Amino acid sequence: MSSNEAHTEAHTEAHKVFRGTFIHSTHSAAVQVLRNAVLGLNRKGKICFIGGAHELESLSEAWHFKISDVRQLKQREFFMPGLVDTHIHAPQYRYTGTALDLPLLEWLNRYTFPVEMKYGDPKLAEDIYTKVVKRTLKNGTTTACYFATIHTDSSLLLGEIADKYGQRAQVGKVCMDTNDVVKAYKETTADSLQETERFVIELLKRKYAHVKPVITPRFVPSCSAKLLAQLGQMAIKYDLHIQSHISETTAEVDLVKNNFPANTSYTDVYNKHNLLTDKTVMAHGCHLTDEELEVFRSRGAAISHCPNSNISLCSGMLDVRRVLKHNVKLGLGTDVAGGYSPSMLDAIRRAVDTSKALTINNPGYETLTYQEIFRLATLGGSQALCLEDTIGNFEVGKDFDAVLVNPSVPDSPFDVFEDETEEIILEKFLNLGDDRNILKVYVAGKRVVPFKK
Repeated sequence: MSSNEAHTEAHTEAHKVFRGTFIHSTHSAAVQVLRNAVLGLNRKGKICFIGGAHELESLSEAWHFKISDVRQLKQREFFMPGLVDTHIHAPQYRYTGTALDLPLLEWLNRYTFPVEMKYGDPKLAEDIYTKVVKRTLKNGTTTACYFATIHTDSSLLLGEIADKYGQRAQVGKVCMDTNDVVKAYKETTADSLQETERFVIELLKRKYAHVKPVITPRFVPSCSAKLLAQLGQMAIKYDLHIQSHISETTAEVDLVKNNFPANTSYTDVYNKHNLLTDKTVMAHGCHLTDEELEVFRSRGAAISHCPNSNISLCSGMLDVRRVLKHNVKLGLGTDVAGGYSPSMLDAIRRAVDTSKALTINNPGYETLTYQEIFRLATLGGSQALCLEDTIGNFEVGKDFDAVLVNPSVPDSPFDVFEDETEEIILEKFLNLGDDRNILKVYVAGKRVVPFKK
């Protein structure tokens, strides 16, 4: 992109300037490497120009910065866009890496609901929510779409903690008025609606820079038709994002058919209750039909692909290629704790594995490349959360949400050799790297990792 394009920005002073390698995705290129590039940010943390190093002097004059103030990346270091986790259950972080021995519906009753019941305790909530926000940030997750619990005040606390540590977040107070197994963990319909509106109003009133509420019916089996309908109206009233689950397992799909016999499909239930919009992201979708995917496309709704959870709970394998051929927006999610890792790097790896497993079953299948999955974890996630105008890659006018990677840190989990290109190093980092390789994390131009003392 020419630096001249940046002069559409009213503010003509660069507050921070970086020089080095930037790797991101565009609509036309799954991986684009910008070598020896210069990128400037304004005081709001937005990218105000991108140019080549040969333009440095003219950029300095146009954007009023000293060349001596430019922050030079070291050899092999590179910036990549912040990772976008489109589906994560913050309270379940408490038992991440355990309890993976049951299918979804039994798993919820045995492990999830009993744990989530405890989050009426603010001390417990503060402890776990602080840890999950810090852990995901350290692993390069600059944006997270969180499920909390049915408890309003602890859900507000999650938003407060995300803001405190600088993470971009969509936070949802869970809504559920149906639970025949763990009967203590549900709300009345009236309470659910009243408390959800209180949550929405209070979180909006706080005017956090990057934390917003999201309407969150847990999933159709735990919601009455009245609750779904009123949540759809609430989303319209406040112009809110929406998140839930869909077609994770065949048993779940059958349960929805039994509970909502008048609807033609799982997707139809959400659609008829105004919960399928261009601000909706639905987790899983393993068993969606082509007809349902067409409804997703027409409504502009997105799917969060959660491959670790899909495999760990033996739920199914999402055919990402089929979803993309239907032109449905798609991002990646960790789905903690059905997914046993809070790292989006793991989500990338499990997405590759799932695509290869589908290829084993069908040798003619077009396996996803690591480049395509890198795009899903960054730009794709921004599209899924309806944030593409704000984040997702290094385009002028977007917020600088970025991860600074050094593949050659001491005790790095992988080695780099002299003749390796940036593309090879990126692939190694995605397959083998971890938080040791992540030196700094930025959200809207502000460094949020390492954490302030």
